[in-house]
Amino acid sequence: MDYKIFWTDESIRNLEDILAYLKSEWTNKEVDRFKVKLSKQIDIISKNPLIFPVSQYQNRLRKAVLSKHTSVFYEIKGNQIYIAYLFSNRMDIKKIN
Repeated sequence: MDYKIFWTDESIRNLEDILAYLKSEWTNKEVDRFKVKLSKQIDIISKNPLIFPVSQYQNRLRKAVLSKHTSVFYEIKGNQIYIAYLFSNRMDIKKIN
């Protein structure tokens, strides 16, 4: 069973910020690779959301490491998944609410 994915306003802002940064620092090919990798990660989450561990900072969230720079935090509610944050691993993890 695939879970339905919803993006929070916060996660959309996070994605926009990450993409803006990547576009300023990386080539279009690398940005496209990031988008493909994120899409595959979201697909994995939708098919098997329990595969990733519970966050040690917010037990309502699960953490899927996308790369050494970015993690996806999400919450499972029934048969729905809410992408809560796309988090830069260089930031202070305690900022997650």
